[in-house]
Amino acid sequence: MSRNLFATQFMVGEALSLLSRLEMVKPFALSMPMVVAANIPDEALKGITDLIVSGNKELKKRVRDFVNWVKHSSSHNVSAEEVQSRFALLKLRFNDLLDELDIFADVTSQRAEHDTGVWVAGLDALAADALNLKGNYYKPPPVICFLERGHGAAIRRARTRLPSGADNPVAVIQVPRERMVGSGIASSLIHEVGHQGIALLDLIKSLRNEIRHKQRKSNYPGAWELYYRWISEILADFWAMAHLGIGATLGLINVVSLPRYFMFRIKLDDPHPFPWIRVKLSLAFGRAIYPHIQWQRYERLWSSMYPLNKVDKKTLMIINALVKTMPEFVKTVINHSPPILNGKTLVDIFPYTTRQPAHLQFLYNTWRFAPDVISSAAPSLVFAVIGQAHADANISAPTESKLLSTWLTRWAFLNAENRTKNESRVIIHEIKNLIND
Repeated sequence: MSRNLFATQFMVGEALSLLSRLEMVKPFALSMPMVVAANIPDEALKGITDLIVSGNKELKKRVRDFVNWVKHSSSHNVSAEEVQSRFALLKLRFNDLLDELDIFADVTSQRAEHDTGVWVAGLDALAADALNLKGNYYKPPPVICFLERGHGAAIRRARTRLPSGADNPVAVIQVPRERMVGSGIASSLIHEVGHQGIALLDLIKSLRNEIRHKQRKSNYPGAWELYYRWISEILADFWAMAHLGIGATLGLINVVSLPRYFMFRIKLDDPHPFPWIRVKLSLAFGRAIYPHIQWQRYERLWSSMYPLNKVDKKTLMIINALVKTMPEFVKTVINHSPPILNGKTLVDIFPYTTRQPAHLQFLYNTWRFAPDVISSAAPSLVFAVIGQAHADANISAPTESKLLSTWLTRWAFLNAENRTKNESRVIIHEIKNLIND
């Protein structure tokens, strides 16, 4: 039975309504209300633009094809139910496109906030520095940051699937507002960067194979099983440690200092080590990479903040097994040498030699009297120096915040200077995409 005229008109009207709403989806370069220094990087902007424009064009074509099909005589014998089913799929695709737009809208709209927008652009520079390893082991994707309420940081990694099924062209890192602005923000941010780098190096599979090998020979197989489950988060903490030194541990302590009830809860479905052991692991990696008496001082501090005298026997047995296997586990991680590293160990690919405590202390004392020298330093090194000064109690919290705010602004400004020449090209690129639609 052929469809009635009312059903046909209704379906066409719904499709045309969808088409008109698609016309309102505009590229961000035509709507970003921000100062130049707060703009997102060109490569990221271009990747996001191409994603949104290509999705927009593809859906417009599908809507027009749908309208033509409904109107064509060949579809007149198709039931209204079948036509509605096809239209419903178009609506789902439209919602996927809006979901992708919202992911990046959170980033771009925040750049209009006074001061915050520029600081977040400075965090882009810090993230890019922490992802850009020497050695050309991978091509780093662009990274953009934004602030969010809540306690935890998070990343939507580049080259993972978006709601529509398309590949994400840019890594998007969410960092908590409550950590702005202090050296602790770097620990959270570079931890998330680490998740991206770990995926690009494909470290999880190779390290888990090595952990399984150790587990079979160990007197504490249960401890190695936990390391196996937690390895992704442990590696991300290691990534922060390898860039920041003791600043990574201090940032982590700030994040996980919770009421005692939460410190020793072992949840087998949680990829994170429970907070108490997570800090112990950070201290253990620090001692291994940056030998110094400071680690003993902070080990005692952590034990005094959360003593083990009230921990139940079962949990205490697990903790003891983890502590006993920890030195071998740490050695396994830092000496891990997967094929992609061409004979180098994992620690070798990081700038840990310039993050040694004595060197960071020397730089801090030099920069105090010659601040212009900082201009040539990598953003992660600046945070490492300030973090070491924090650990040494050589800098007050207000001074730390002021210094880091200044340098986040400076990095955003430097990136804006470099971007000015190319910015018009990105906007022209977007306009051409619209004209060619």
